[in-house]
Amino acid sequence: MKSYDSLQINFTPSNETYDLITEIIGVKPTDKGFEKTRQESPNTWTYQVIEEQDDPFYDFINIFLDLLEYKYDKLAEIGIKRSDISFWYLYEYDQQCNMEFDPIRLKRLGENGITLCISCWDSGQEYKIE
Repeated sequence: MKSYDSLQINFTPSNETYDLITEIIGVKPTDKGFEKTRQESPNTWTYQVIEEQDDPFYDFINIFLDLLEYKYDKLAEIGIKRSDISFWYLYEYDQQCNMEFDPIRLKRLGENGITLCISCWDSGQEYKIE
């Protein structure tokens, strides 16, 4: 089982905007599609962390908000609105999909005007207790 935690920013296609987002956010994007070969102008910037089943908890909501807070004005200067920013939680499961988000994280997410997107899918493998 894995989960994929992503910070995604959409924008009008532009190599310059892509590079400026990287500079403002302060982390290297993980969307490899445009990192090396930029034959097309990108329109999405993504930072993603992959969590394996036995990895320690990764508090993606707070970590991603820490990357963004106090940078909204700079992002707005290059045409990025809060509505262009979303957090994605993609979760692969074997038997059952349960998740919970505490009110403090959700409140902080709401106060920042960020959308949380969740997608779950069955891995197709039955979980076996050994």
